[in-house]
Amino acid sequence: MLFNLIENIDMETVYFIGILFSIAATFLMLGKFNGFLPKDQGKEFAVGGMASKGKIRGAGISFIIVYCVAVALFSKLNVEICIYTALVFAAMLTGYLDDAAEVPWGRLKKGLLDLFISIATAVTYIYYNGTKILIATANIKVTIPPVIMGILIIILVWAAINVTNCSDGIDGLCGTLCIITLSTIYAMDKVFKIDDGFNYTILLMIIVILVYLWYNAPDSTILMGDAGSRSLGLFIAIAMLKSGAPIMYLLVSIVLIIDGGLGLFKVSFIKVFKKNPMPNIITPVHDQYKKKSGWVNTQVVYRFSIIQIIFSIIAIYLCIK
Repeated sequence: MLFNLIENIDMETVYFIGILFSIAATFLMLGKFNGFLPKDQGKEFAVGGMASKGKIRGAGISFIIVYCVAVALFSKLNVEICIYTALVFAAMLTGYLDDAAEVPWGRLKKGLLDLFISIATAVTYIYYNGTKILIATANIKVTIPPVIMGILIIILVWAAINVTNCSDGIDGLCGTLCIITLSTIYAMDKVFKIDDGFNYTILLMIIVILVYLWYNAPDSTILMGDAGSRSLGLFIAIAMLKSGAPIMYLLVSIVLIIDGGLGLFKVSFIKVFKKNPMPNIITPVHDQYKKKSGWVNTQVVYRFSIIQIIFSIIAIYLCIK
């Protein structure tokens, strides 16, 4: 917005001011304005789930609002970025309403909302970017029929929202993994040719998550809740689409996929076939290591992050090779 209000303004100056604003505003929102947020009731069946009881939940509403305001004020806005920002806000709002509800929303209600957001993302992306995707490791572009591309985008968005949501069960884990994933995409800018306007929004999202982690570091005082994890999952999916190489999501988010995805697969399999396909595996996978291997929360965060960093390095290497 400032680019449009002030003539001949230096782009780098506006970007720098936006970074400072995001840091200060997120600290202010998370440190001073949490009184209206709900309190966590704990998770009775999760490993160590009752340790979160009484903590402030739904803090995603604070840092996502800051992100949206920062994008509106300091980025090079276009219609596409405005739509994506509105969708991220919508994902945050649906998550927050679930966080604040006395009775958690059912899977059907959340599933329909996810479907709407996924369809809107698919239509927006295809309209503004077409249906070519980059096979980064081979440096070739493939054109996919629009209907098939739309279905694949819906699957990607739905999966990203839900695996990120399921991974949010340990202080610092979801936020740290999201930062590593988004930082990987940001670092690949020269290869993926992300336009400056959108790439800057990735940086803003990384910054607000970093500030959130200041308060979410073990032992945390606040939790992002569905308001944060659902919107972060959506944003990661959008960032991967804008990279032009969405298949790389399998590498740059592999820990999120395994940690949250196995739980989704297990629940879906049991619901359809009435049989547990993984009777000896606790999901999300981070609970498996806490209960069976005796890892403490900090060990889970560090080790899962190290694994993701290794795969992110591999992803970068394959793209610049």
